[in-house]
Amino acid sequence: MTGGAGRARALVECVPNVSEGRDRATLDALAASIGGVPGATLANVHADADHHRSVLTFLGAPDAVETAALALAARVVELVDMRRHHGIHPRVGALDVLPFVPLHGVAMADVAALARRVGRAIAERHALPVWYYGAAATRPERRTPRELRRGEYEGLAARLAAPDGAPDDGPARFDEHSGAVLIGARDVLVAFNVWLDGGDVVIARDVARMVRESSGGLPAVQAMGVLLQSRDVAQVSMNLLDYRRTPIPRAFDRVVEEARRRGVGVRRAELVGLAPRAAFAGRSPASVGLADFRPALELDAYL
Repeated sequence: MTGGAGRARALVECVPNVSEGRDRATLDALAASIGGVPGATLANVHADADHHRSVLTFLGAPDAVETAALALAARVVELVDMRRHHGIHPRVGALDVLPFVPLHGVAMADVAALARRVGRAIAERHALPVWYYGAAATRPERRTPRELRRGEYEGLAARLAAPDGAPDDGPARFDEHSGAVLIGARDVLVAFNVWLDGGDVVIARDVARMVRESSGGLPAVQAMGVLLQSRDVAQVSMNLLDYRRTPIPRAFDRVVEEARRRGVGVRRAELVGLAPRAAFAGRSPASVGLADFRPALELDAYL
């Protein structure tokens, strides 16, 4: 995208994951905090009651995205109480992860610097412990949210009290209300879930083990099997960390194959947030279980 004088317009995506997926009034207030920032476009809000988690996706120029991220953080601290939070997704805090993604006209190093500015501001304004991950990480062993979430919210007090438990920014103090925040800079990630027929979570976990890279499955894929209890449906929940190495169709087909080997069909798929057109590798959304896919869920629509 170019500006009036042919200059490249810097465009950054932010995809905060908030530990609230059930209260509509709270979600509306969080969305409004982003929508009220000039230059920030709220593209999607995906809420799940069983995960008790929402993923908000917004885009804009770096300054606008930075302002919107801080506005969102303030509302999350105000409205989301971790003392009452129980869900199936791992988490360490109310504003669990806050990743920034360079989309156009901006380098990863610049987005990493943006992430750290936001982290310092959140730590100072709200007295919360902050860790950085991805390209913003301060240590190699802190590059993934999975590593930083070990022990989750329930183990956060003990972790902060440990000799090596100091966060990257903010106090080494356990805030019962808000927990901690993981802030990162990363490439585009596709969050893609497949719902199996029936509620056999053992099968879902077995399929996830066969699909994820850490168990010898598909490259650049994280996966876990969970039960959506309110719907009595087992789900294979995946993060495609690099859709160029493993696009959506390859992940979907592998889940279908592994599920069928265990005598189980696939009900549907679910996209959490946006996905680039290239992530579909020439296949239609319907062919990978996304019968209700809308053009607004394609990242390219905002580029």
